[in-house]
Amino acid sequence: MAAPRYGRVAVVGVGLIGGSFALALKRAGACDEVVGVGRDPANLRVALERGVIDRSEPDPAQAVKGADLVLIATPVAQIAQTFARIAASIEPQTLVMDAGSTKQDVVAAARAHLGQRLAQFVPAHPIAGAEHSGAAAAQADLFEGRRVVLAPLAENQRDLVRRAEEAWTVCGARVFRMSAEEHDAVFAAVSHLPHVLAYALVHELSERGNADQLFGYAAGGFRDFTRIASSHPEMWRDICAANRVALLAEIDRYGDKLGELRALIERGDVAGLERIFSDARAARDRWLNGDFEP
Repeated sequence: MAAPRYGRVAVVGVGLIGGSFALALKRAGACDEVVGVGRDPANLRVALERGVIDRSEPDPAQAVKGADLVLIATPVAQIAQTFARIAASIEPQTLVMDAGSTKQDVVAAARAHLGQRLAQFVPAHPIAGAEHSGAAAAQADLFEGRRVVLAPLAENQRDLVRRAEEAWTVCGARVFRMSAEEHDAVFAAVSHLPHVLAYALVHELSERGNADQLFGYAAGGFRDFTRIASSHPEMWRDICAANRVALLAEIDRYGDKLGELRALIERGDVAGLERIFSDARAARDRWLNGDFEP
């Protein structure tokens, strides 16, 4: 199958995800021009210097005019205002996608602001984050073999959803579909909760009187567990706020499991601890071996 072709691609939010999407399309020869929009002039300069984008445009409404494909890769709290600014400039041929880590809030924002262009919006979430951000972190192979979730709207025509799938497939991704509600419940457990835990541990230790000593002795296990605490704070602030209902439920479940472990430790139940640890290791090994499929 021939790679799809896009004349102009507009990327609103030229960070890790938006920048990598642009580079992946360019590597595949799937676009003629990438126009980047962002709040940080220094970041846009980096994007231009690295060839992530071909030119920058301060006004997202101008950037999307004449675009065949638009990706909104801003923090989720900015997506609603972006929809409001670009709605009147979206042309009939334009496919619009987001890259947000939450979906129900984005769908609600689209319904509130896109008007007659709503059916041209296909919600998307590339599962390919990293702890670094900005155009400097963008890489053309970021999506290779990674999953991308689409949460199509009832209003989307089948051909438009196919175009959305093709755009991510040409970037090397594996495309899956689920509803916005199912998406938010799943990622509250396997993405949003782990970030909250990593941030919480690092923050709690940093506030102790002997923080220098604690961080001085921290080694590989601490580094591995807390790697994602280096992620973009604004982005994760917005994700927690947007998906708070599902996330609070997961925090409560995790709290229950910690309580179970605490009780086992308190009464010295080493057999009970080993059982949980062994079950957890086996489940993680199965995951690493690719035994779990959606």
